[in-house]
Amino acid sequence: MGGEQLVVQGRSVRLYLVDGSPTGILTAEIMNWTGHALVAPRSRLGEALSRDEATRTGVYFLVGDDPEQPTKSRVYVGEGDSVIDRIRSHAKDPTKDFWSRVCIVTSKDANLTKSHVRYLEHRFVELTKGADRANIANGNEPGRKALPESDIADMEFFISQVEVILPVVGLDFLRPKGRVAVPDASGTDVKQPPRSQLELVLASEKLGYRAAAVEIDGELTVLAKSTATAKSDFSSKGYSSLRDQLISENRLVAVPGSQVLEFVEDVTFTSASAAAAVITNRNTNGRTAWRLVGTGQTLKEWQDAQLGNQL
Repeated sequence: MGGEQLVVQGRSVRLYLVDGSPTGILTAEIMNWTGHALVAPRSRLGEALSRDEATRTGVYFLVGDDPEQPTKSRVYVGEGDSVIDRIRSHAKDPTKDFWSRVCIVTSKDANLTKSHVRYLEHRFVELTKGADRANIANGNEPGRKALPESDIADMEFFISQVEVILPVVGLDFLRPKGRVAVPDASGTDVKQPPRSQLELVLASEKLGYRAAAVEIDGELTVLAKSTATAKSDFSSKGYSSLRDQLISENRLVAVPGSQVLEFVEDVTFTSASAAAAVITNRNTNGRTAWRLVGTGQTLKEWQDAQLGNQL
Protein backbone atom coordinates (compact mmCIF):
# COMPACT_ATOMS: atom_id res chain seq x y z
CA MET A 1 0.00 0.00 0.00
CA GLY A 2 1.46 3.34 -0.99
CA GLY A 3 2.27 6.07 1.49
CA GLU A 4 -0.22 8.79 2.23
CA GLN A 5 0.11 11.95 0.19
CA LEU A 6 0.71 15.19 2.01
CA VAL A 7 -2.28 17.51 1.68
CA VAL A 8 -1.23 21.15 1.64
CA GLN A 9 -3.84 23.48 3.06
CA GLY A 10 -3.96 27.06 1.87
CA ARG A 11 -4.40 30.01 4.19
CA SER A 12 -5.73 33.52 3.79
CA VAL A 13 -3.72 36.37 5.28
CA ARG A 14 -5.56 39.67 5.44
CA LEU A 15 -3.36 42.72 4.98
CA TYR A 16 -4.62 46.22 5.59
CA LEU A 17 -2.57 49.22 4.43
CA VAL A 18 -3.52 51.78 7.04
CA ASP A 19 -2.61 54.79 4.92
CA GLY A 20 -2.85 53.11 1.52
CA SER A 21 0.94 52.84 1.16
CA PRO A 22 2.66 49.42 0.86
CA THR A 23 5.68 50.81 2.70
CA GLY A 24 3.76 52.54 5.48
CA ILE A 25 1.86 51.19 8.48
CA LEU A 26 0.05 47.91 7.90
CA THR A 27 -1.80 45.26 9.86
CA ALA A 28 -1.95 41.51 9.23
CA GLU A 29 -4.42 38.89 10.42
CA ILE A 30 -5.34 35.26 9.67
CA MET A 31 -8.92 34.02 9.57
CA ASN A 32 -9.98 32.26 12.81
CA TRP A 33 -6.84 33.41 14.65
CA THR A 34 -7.10 35.84 17.53
CA GLY A 35 -3.66 37.31 16.90
CA HIS A 36 -2.93 40.62 15.22
CA ALA A 37 0.29 42.04 13.78
CA LEU A 38 1.08 45.72 13.34
CA VAL A 39 4.12 46.62 11.21
CA ALA A 40 5.57 50.08 10.71
CA PRO A 41 8.77 51.77 9.55
CA ARG A 42 10.67 53.57 12.29
CA SER A 43 9.92 56.89 10.62
CA ARG A 44 6.22 56.28 11.35
CA LEU A 45 6.73 55.03 14.90
CA GLY A 46 4.76 57.85 16.53
CA GLU A 47 1.67 57.08 14.46
CA ALA A 48 2.01 53.34 15.06
CA LEU A 49 2.27 53.76 18.82
CA SER A 50 -0.81 55.95 18.87
CA ARG A 51 -2.92 52.97 17.81
CA ASP A 52 -4.83 50.82 20.28
CA GLU A 53 -2.72 47.72 19.53
CA ALA A 54 0.34 49.36 21.09
CA THR A 55 -1.35 49.57 24.50
CA ARG A 56 -2.01 45.82 24.72
CA THR A 57 0.04 43.00 26.21
CA GLY A 58 2.15 41.46 23.48
CA VAL A 59 5.51 40.77 21.91
CA TYR A 60 7.41 42.97 19.50
CA PHE A 61 10.33 42.77 17.09
CA LEU A 62 12.75 45.57 16.24
CA VAL A 63 14.30 44.66 12.90
CA GLY A 64 17.08 46.17 10.82
CA ASP A 65 20.35 45.47 9.01
CA ASP A 66 23.28 44.16 11.02
CA PRO A 67 26.14 46.60 10.32
CA GLU A 68 28.66 44.04 11.59
CA GLN A 69 27.40 41.19 9.40
CA PRO A 70 25.76 42.39 6.16
CA THR A 71 24.66 38.88 5.20
CA LYS A 72 22.18 38.90 8.09
CA SER A 73 19.68 41.22 9.70
CA ARG A 74 19.56 42.06 13.40
CA VAL A 75 16.49 41.54 15.58
CA TYR A 76 15.55 42.54 19.10
CA VAL A 77 12.73 40.49 20.61
CA GLY A 78 10.77 42.00 23.49
CA GLU A 79 7.54 41.76 25.44
CA GLY A 80 5.45 43.95 27.67
CA ASP A 81 2.11 44.48 29.41
CA SER A 82 1.87 47.63 27.34
CA VAL A 83 4.37 47.37 24.50
CA ILE A 84 4.22 51.12 23.82
CA ASP A 85 6.28 51.88 26.93
CA ARG A 86 9.00 49.38 26.08
CA ILE A 87 9.29 50.48 22.45
CA ARG A 88 9.45 54.18 23.39
CA SER A 89 12.36 53.34 25.68
CA HIS A 90 14.16 51.42 22.95
CA ALA A 91 13.67 54.29 20.48
CA LYS A 92 15.75 56.52 22.77
CA ASP A 93 18.45 53.89 23.36
CA PRO A 94 21.59 54.65 21.29
CA THR A 95 22.65 50.99 21.49
CA LYS A 96 19.57 50.06 19.43
CA ASP A 97 19.97 52.43 16.51
CA PHE A 98 20.14 49.49 14.07
CA TRP A 99 16.41 48.91 13.67
CA SER A 100 14.34 50.37 10.87
CA ARG A 101 11.03 48.47 11.26
CA VAL A 102 8.91 47.45 14.21
CA CYS A 103 6.40 44.62 14.38
CA ILE A 104 3.97 44.39 17.30
CA VAL A 105 2.07 41.13 17.81
CA THR A 106 -0.92 41.17 20.17
CA SER A 107 -4.26 39.41 20.62
CA LYS A 108 -7.57 40.85 19.45
CA ASP A 109 -9.41 39.26 22.37
CA ALA A 110 -6.88 40.61 24.94
CA ASN A 111 -6.33 37.11 26.36
CA LEU A 112 -2.55 37.24 26.28
CA THR A 113 -1.10 37.51 29.80
CA LYS A 114 2.33 38.53 31.03
CA SER A 115 3.21 34.84 31.42
CA HIS A 116 2.12 34.14 27.87
CA VAL A 117 4.24 36.86 26.29
CA ARG A 118 7.27 35.93 28.37
CA TYR A 119 6.94 32.41 26.99
CA LEU A 120 6.53 33.79 23.47
CA GLU A 121 9.57 36.04 23.83
CA HIS A 122 11.77 33.09 24.81
CA ARG A 123 10.46 30.90 22.00
CA PHE A 124 10.86 33.61 19.35
CA VAL A 125 14.49 34.10 20.39
CA GLU A 126 15.01 30.33 20.09
CA LEU A 127 13.37 30.20 16.67
CA THR A 128 15.32 33.20 15.38
CA LYS A 129 18.59 31.60 16.39
CA GLY A 130 17.53 28.30 14.84
CA ALA A 131 16.58 29.91 11.53
CA ASP A 132 20.00 31.63 11.42
CA ARG A 133 18.81 34.48 9.21
CA ALA A 134 19.34 37.20 11.80
CA ASN A 135 21.49 37.98 14.81
CA ILE A 136 19.76 38.54 18.14
CA ALA A 137 20.29 41.98 19.66
CA ASN A 138 19.01 41.02 23.12
CA GLY A 139 21.74 41.48 25.71
CA ASN A 140 20.34 38.80 28.00
CA GLU A 141 18.46 35.84 26.59
CA PRO A 142 15.00 35.65 28.20
CA GLY A 143 14.37 32.59 30.35
CA ARG A 144 11.61 30.13 29.52
CA LYS A 145 8.41 30.83 31.43
CA ALA A 146 6.66 27.80 32.90
CA LEU A 147 3.06 27.48 31.70
CA PRO A 148 0.29 24.89 32.10
CA GLU A 149 0.31 22.27 29.34
CA SER A 150 -2.86 23.63 27.75
CA ASP A 151 -1.41 27.16 27.63
CA ILE A 152 1.78 25.88 26.00
CA ALA A 153 -0.31 24.24 23.27
CA ASP A 154 -2.17 27.51 22.72
CA MET A 155 1.06 29.52 22.56
CA GLU A 156 2.70 27.08 20.13
CA PHE A 157 -0.31 27.48 17.83
CA PHE A 158 -0.01 31.26 18.23
CA ILE A 159 3.66 31.00 17.23
CA SER A 160 2.82 28.93 14.14
CA GLN A 161 0.51 31.70 12.93
CA VAL A 162 3.15 34.38 13.49
CA GLU A 163 5.58 32.26 11.45
CA VAL A 164 3.11 32.48 8.57
CA ILE A 165 2.43 36.20 8.84
CA LEU A 166 5.95 37.60 9.22
CA PRO A 167 7.34 36.50 5.82
CA VAL A 168 4.19 37.88 4.18
CA VAL A 169 5.01 41.35 5.54
CA GLY A 170 8.67 41.05 4.54
CA LEU A 171 10.17 39.77 7.80
CA ASP A 172 11.74 36.36 7.29
CA PHE A 173 13.96 35.95 10.37
CA LEU A 174 11.79 33.10 11.72
CA ARG A 175 11.66 31.19 8.44
CA PRO A 176 13.75 27.98 8.55
CA LYS A 177 16.32 27.52 5.83
CA GLY A 178 16.24 24.63 3.38
CA ARG A 179 17.48 21.28 4.62
CA VAL A 180 17.93 17.96 2.86
CA ALA A 181 16.36 14.78 4.22
CA VAL A 182 18.52 13.00 6.80
CA PRO A 183 18.61 9.19 6.36
CA ASP A 184 18.58 6.86 9.35
CA ALA A 185 20.65 3.67 9.63
CA SER A 186 18.20 1.74 7.43
CA GLY A 187 18.45 4.34 4.67
CA THR A 188 14.93 5.67 5.26
CA ASP A 189 14.51 9.42 5.40
CA VAL A 190 13.87 10.58 8.95
CA LYS A 191 12.56 13.88 7.69
CA GLN A 192 11.01 13.98 4.25
CA PRO A 193 12.04 17.01 2.20
CA PRO A 194 9.44 19.54 1.08
CA ARG A 195 7.82 18.67 -2.23
CA SER A 196 9.25 21.80 -3.82
CA GLN A 197 12.85 20.97 -2.88
CA LEU A 198 15.37 20.50 -5.68
CA GLU A 199 18.76 18.87 -5.14
CA LEU A 200 21.44 20.58 -7.22
CA VAL A 201 25.15 20.30 -7.97
CA LEU A 202 27.74 22.70 -9.41
CA ALA A 203 31.18 21.27 -10.15
CA SER A 204 34.35 21.82 -12.18
CA GLU A 205 36.88 19.04 -12.74
CA LYS A 206 39.37 21.56 -14.08
CA LEU A 207 39.29 23.78 -10.98
CA GLY A 208 38.57 20.95 -8.55
CA TYR A 209 35.49 22.26 -6.77
CA ARG A 210 32.13 20.57 -6.20
CA ALA A 211 29.14 22.12 -4.44
CA ALA A 212 25.83 20.53 -3.44
CA ALA A 213 22.73 22.60 -2.75
CA VAL A 214 18.98 22.50 -2.27
CA GLU A 215 16.56 25.03 -3.77
CA ILE A 216 13.35 25.68 -1.88
CA ASP A 217 10.87 28.40 -2.81
CA GLY A 218 13.42 30.43 -4.72
CA GLU A 219 16.18 30.34 -2.10
CA LEU A 220 19.26 28.20 -2.60
CA THR A 221 21.15 26.67 0.32
CA VAL A 222 24.70 25.48 -0.35
CA LEU A 223 25.39 22.55 1.94
CA ALA A 224 28.29 22.16 4.36
CA LYS A 225 31.38 20.41 2.94
CA SER A 226 30.73 21.91 -0.50
CA THR A 227 33.78 23.51 -2.09
CA ALA A 228 34.42 26.67 -4.10
CA THR A 229 37.35 27.74 -6.24
CA ALA A 230 40.21 29.64 -4.66
CA LYS A 231 41.13 31.09 -8.06
CA SER A 232 40.85 34.87 -7.83
CA ASP A 233 42.13 36.36 -11.09
CA PHE A 234 38.74 36.77 -12.75
CA SER A 235 37.84 40.25 -14.00
CA SER A 236 34.08 40.14 -13.31
CA LYS A 237 33.19 39.43 -9.68
CA GLY A 238 29.87 41.05 -8.86
CA TYR A 239 29.40 39.11 -5.62
CA SER A 240 32.97 39.53 -4.36
CA SER A 241 31.81 41.46 -1.27
CA LEU A 242 29.47 38.63 -0.29
CA ARG A 243 32.22 36.06 -0.81
CA ASP A 244 34.68 38.17 1.22
CA GLN A 245 32.12 38.43 3.99
CA LEU A 246 31.68 34.64 4.15
CA ILE A 247 35.45 34.23 4.31
CA SER A 248 35.82 36.84 7.05
CA GLU A 249 33.10 35.05 9.05
CA ASN A 250 34.98 31.75 8.66
CA ARG A 251 31.98 30.17 6.97
CA LEU A 252 34.05 29.65 3.82
CA VAL A 253 37.60 28.57 4.63
CA ALA A 254 40.73 27.57 2.71
CA VAL A 255 41.52 23.86 2.45
CA PRO A 256 45.26 23.38 3.09
CA GLY A 257 47.19 21.94 0.16
CA SER A 258 44.40 22.55 -2.35
CA GLN A 259 43.03 25.23 -4.65
CA VAL A 260 39.56 25.24 -3.10
CA LEU A 261 37.65 26.77 -0.22
CA GLU A 262 35.15 24.78 1.85
CA PHE A 263 31.78 25.74 3.29
CA VAL A 264 31.94 24.78 6.97
CA GLU A 265 28.17 25.15 7.38
CA ASP A 266 25.03 25.40 5.26
CA VAL A 267 24.79 28.87 3.70
CA THR A 268 21.56 30.20 2.20
CA PHE A 269 21.59 32.59 -0.77
CA THR A 270 18.74 34.67 -2.14
CA SER A 271 19.33 33.39 -5.66
CA ALA A 272 21.03 30.60 -7.60
CA SER A 273 23.26 33.17 -9.32
CA ALA A 274 24.51 34.62 -6.03
CA ALA A 275 25.49 31.14 -4.84
CA ALA A 276 27.13 30.25 -8.15
CA ALA A 277 29.08 33.52 -8.25
CA VAL A 278 30.49 32.94 -4.76
CA ILE A 279 31.53 29.39 -5.68
CA THR A 280 33.08 30.25 -9.05
CA ASN A 281 34.35 33.69 -7.89
CA ARG A 282 33.07 35.29 -11.06
CA ASN A 283 29.74 36.52 -12.43
CA THR A 284 27.79 33.34 -13.21
CA ASN A 285 24.25 32.64 -14.40
CA GLY A 286 23.05 30.28 -11.69
CA ARG A 287 20.12 29.02 -13.75
CA THR A 288 22.48 27.51 -16.31
CA ALA A 289 25.35 26.64 -13.93
CA TRP A 290 23.43 24.52 -11.40
CA ARG A 291 22.26 21.06 -12.49
CA LEU A 292 19.68 18.74 -10.97
CA VAL A 293 21.03 15.66 -9.26
CA GLY A 294 19.84 12.59 -11.15
CA THR A 295 18.63 14.14 -14.41
CA GLY A 296 21.55 16.45 -15.20
CA GLN A 297 19.14 19.16 -16.33
CA THR A 298 20.19 22.73 -15.73
CA LEU A 299 18.01 24.64 -13.31
CA LYS A 300 16.79 26.73 -16.26
CA GLU A 301 15.82 23.63 -18.24
CA TRP A 302 13.88 22.25 -15.28
CA GLN A 303 12.11 25.57 -14.66
CA ASP A 304 11.21 25.93 -18.33
CA ALA A 305 9.85 22.38 -18.40
CA GLN A 306 7.43 23.24 -15.60
CA LEU A 307 5.73 25.66 -17.98
CA GLY A 308 5.07 22.88 -20.46
CA ASN A 309 3.19 24.05 -23.52
CA GLN A 310 2.91 27.58 -22.14
CA LEU A 311 6.39 28.41 -23.46
